[in-house]
Amino acid sequence: MAVSVKVAELVEQFKLHVIVGNQGLQRNIKVADLYRPGLEMAGYFAYYPEERIQILGKTEMTFFEQLTETERLDRMNKLCAEETPCICITRGLEIPEELKKVASERNIPVLGSSVSTTTLASRITNFLENKLAPTTTVHGVLVDVYGVGVLITGGSGIGKSESALELVKRGHRLIADDAVEIRQTADNKLYGNAPDLIKHLLEIRGVGIINVMTLFGAGAVRNFKQITLVMRLETWGQDKQYDRLGLDEETIKIIDTEIPLMTIPVRPGRNLAVIIEVAAMNFRLKRMGYNAALQFTNRLTETIGEDMDDIE
Repeated sequence: MAVSVKVAELVEQFKLHVIVGNQGLQRNIKVADLYRPGLEMAGYFAYYPEERIQILGKTEMTFFEQLTETERLDRMNKLCAEETPCICITRGLEIPEELKKVASERNIPVLGSSVSTTTLASRITNFLENKLAPTTTVHGVLVDVYGVGVLITGGSGIGKSESALELVKRGHRLIADDAVEIRQTADNKLYGNAPDLIKHLLEIRGVGIINVMTLFGAGAVRNFKQITLVMRLETWGQDKQYDRLGLDEETIKIIDTEIPLMTIPVRPGRNLAVIIEVAAMNFRLKRMGYNAALQFTNRLTETIGEDMDDIE
């Protein structure tokens, strides 16, 4: 099912005035892009994007006033298309009678605002991009470790929540436990948050559900965080070969975005919280240009090369 936003939500969010078309407030807005129909006011409708919110500012309305009565009615008949969710008039400008007439007949909301055209368009675009962003829900734990959004995944009972609890005790912050809602922004960044029902809650087997904010304070939680690293916990396999240098770089695809993936083998005696903490710090160092594994490999290659020269 495609994500959409009701026109009524837009009216409530930005305190817009409904001039006509109250019965059309349940129309769906399906795209975040807005449109200023300048060419259409001149009569060119060949590529008119009728599915977008139409914004009329001072430029459009000044030109419209210069048209004949017949041309005005023609423009508004074409502007109020079947798929048009709503039409916004900015700067507190007067609403043309032709627009009121056609929009009222077709139940297309005409909304008024005193805000400037550019400002309103920017605010609405940001709001819609957030609301219409692709979303998914994954099973895991999201924590903020030294500013790195770490999504911890793995099978049930592997130790995700216990690791998150230890990280919180070490001064890091919990975003979500068990279910992480993820949305992808227009620039392909992933942001995670907890569903409202389980926000700030952590489930520890044998103890039960605890409220992290109540136990550790407001500084131990945050509402959302950009996900930049995924750590997959799995039971240690005796026959499986694990990366010991850190040169292999895996990724995992969430929605349409590739995210770095680290696989952490779990067995008794391993302090997962410390490993996750160090991995997050090492990830930050790599992003700053320092790769310890690569430097070690280069030094090793140089040493072998020198030894070979000595033998020759």
